[in-house]
Amino acid sequence: MLTKIYTDGACSGNPGPGGWAAIFFSTNGRDVKKGWCKCTTNNRMELKAVVSAYEYIIEDENSCKDEYIIYTDSAYVVNSINNKYLDVWSVNGWKTTRGEDIKNKDLWTELLTLFEIIREIGIKVTIEKVKGHSGNTFNEDADNNAKGMSAYAMKEGIADEGQW
Repeated sequence: MLTKIYTDGACSGNPGPGGWAAIFFSTNGRDVKKGWCKCTTNNRMELKAVVSAYEYIIEDENSCKDEYIIYTDSAYVVNSINNKYLDVWSVNGWKTTRGEDIKNKDLWTELLTLFEIIREIGIKVTIEKVKGHSGNTFNEDADNNAKGMSAYAMKEGIADEGQW
């Protein structure tokens, strides 16, 4: 069974309040994970949405039988994974080729751990870039959910971050 996952991140200001969403489509229907952070960046929320998708895959009781495709409009995330930048950063002590610290290291290391678990279980996961704001209904759905969480993050009295 193929499960398609559309992810997106949003930020009001950069940095500022942000949100992320991962929407899962399978023969079992539609499921949504989403969250917020009071002070973040757009790239961080894009990456958090993909981390959330990988967590969902590992938690899915049918994951060994399924194949997953994660769609994101973030070139930052797709290129870092598909072009193996993530592997290079890990080997280079989390530094860029210019010697600068990698941004969002905590989420990248979390993602590497999730990759290892997925490899051990034998789950097939691919990640693909989708053009953002181009009328793709599923990407727009993820975008709207992420923006909703960003708006939620602006409210007074809520935790600095959280998820549903």
